[in-house]
Amino acid sequence: MTAVLALMTSLMWGLADFGGGLVTRRMSALTVVVVSQSLAAVALGVVVVATGGWSEIGPQLWFAVAAGVVGPIGMLAFYKALALGPMGVVSPLGAVGAVAVPVGVGLALGERPGWVQIAGVLVAVSGVVLACGPSVGGAPVARRTVGLTLLAAFGFGSVMALIEHASSTMTGLFLALFVQRVLNVAVGGAALWAATRTGTKALPADGSAGLRAALPTLALIGLADVAANGTYMVAAQHGPVTVAAVLASLYPVVTALAARGVLQERLRAVQTAGAGLALMGTVLLVAG
Repeated sequence: MTAVLALMTSLMWGLADFGGGLVTRRMSALTVVVVSQSLAAVALGVVVVATGGWSEIGPQLWFAVAAGVVGPIGMLAFYKALALGPMGVVSPLGAVGAVAVPVGVGLALGERPGWVQIAGVLVAVSGVVLACGPSVGGAPVARRTVGLTLLAAFGFGSVMALIEHASSTMTGLFLALFVQRVLNVAVGGAALWAATRTGTKALPADGSAGLRAALPTLALIGLADVAANGTYMVAAQHGPVTVAAVLASLYPVVTALAARGVLQERLRAVQTAGAGLALMGTVLLVAG
């Protein structure tokens, strides 16, 4: 069950990233984050009221609060790093960070994966790095870019490590995800407001009409992200975090394959090899 849910997580995160990348071509990335998360928060609010999720309020929600604050910071650092440095360096480092933090927490809490699973982790992580198309050679990467990338990696991994502790029941899961989204909107909204003060356009080139036209896509992005967080939370609670985190972090492979299938983007040889390694690592993790 852990493997299936974690793979579902990677599928939904990968598709959400692909959709977000498409929409970001027409409007600010901050606008995409704020609007998609706002729509997801509204949907989750309705679910929380309908299921009586408010009764699950307790100290464990502080994990959701922390995830809601750290997540947007990591995302904004990632976008800035992508703008400053080579994507072939930034993207793999960000993906590996999403694995390293929750796996490290799992090991610290006493998880001891078998040798087959350890091999699966190494193979799958190598596949994710290669699937991102790492750059070989070129100019040195600026320290600021490396710092932002490491901050983003820590943020992504921290969200995965925090969210699994935010609830132990299904109604509590809905409440935790709602709280996380509200904080995402608050932090992202503050960043968007600050950006507009420096000249960033919040709306697309065709104004509010373009934003309205993109609302269905933005809603799907937000809901896919919510669903991915939910399936990951359940996966991590019902199985080894070392397995759940690695399988959930295969989302860059999904994004690359979606770009190949929809946009006809050609995969480089290193990316194709990475996808194959990621699949091999998945098999080892499931078998272990």
